[in-house]
Amino acid sequence: MAIKKSKGLGMGLEALLGPKVDDTPRAAGEGPPTTLRLDLMQAGKYQPRTRMDEGSLYELAESIRTQGIMQPILVRPIGQGRYEIIAGERRSRAARLAGLTEVPVLVREVPDEAAAVMALIENIQREDLNPLEEAQGLQRLTNEFGLTHEQAAQSVGRSRSAASNLLRLLNLAEPVQGMLMAGDLDMGHARALLSLAISIPCTGSARLSRRSRFEAALRERPTDWAACSC
Repeated sequence: MAIKKSKGLGMGLEALLGPKVDDTPRAAGEGPPTTLRLDLMQAGKYQPRTRMDEGSLYELAESIRTQGIMQPILVRPIGQGRYEIIAGERRSRAARLAGLTEVPVLVREVPDEAAAVMALIENIQREDLNPLEEAQGLQRLTNEFGLTHEQAAQSVGRSRSAASNLLRLLNLAEPVQGMLMAGDLDMGHARALLSLAISIPCTGSARLSRRSRFEAALRERPTDWAACSC
């Protein structure tokens, strides 16, 4: 079945959320809650971000402390009065740091596949998601939900070639992936390592940092490096 191309970043959170909730006033206690206690919410299992910058988290907490949370946290019910965060993990963590016990929420019933796509889109749109984290998120869409690379790419508004380049990062040796995740290596250099088919040793002279070893490896193949389009 042909896949329609979407405008902007994938289908967008609004499209994935489906029809808007009826705004007709309801009696107290009817309909989904609009606020929730933080202790009733848990991190989403499809959260692509594996680490969060502590400094920016405290900055967000200070903003929340003075301005409040401007956009509700998207959650879905998981039973026994508890909810899973789909989008807004950083806001929930910052809210805890700010001393809040309750936050505004938008409750929606969504299947796992939509939850995974929403979490990935939200992080791409609103945060500086690490390329490796985005690659892992795309891989999850293909492995767990059977999406093709093209379908996974279109679901988050990436071209197939961009998604393929991201997924190839998962072929890097673990030490190199660690450097990429830590920000010691950028996307262009990581792709160069893939094209050069070299790896960076974990051990070696204590005088050389991991980045120094990487740069030394690149100097050994100047011709191939120059020919690489990154």
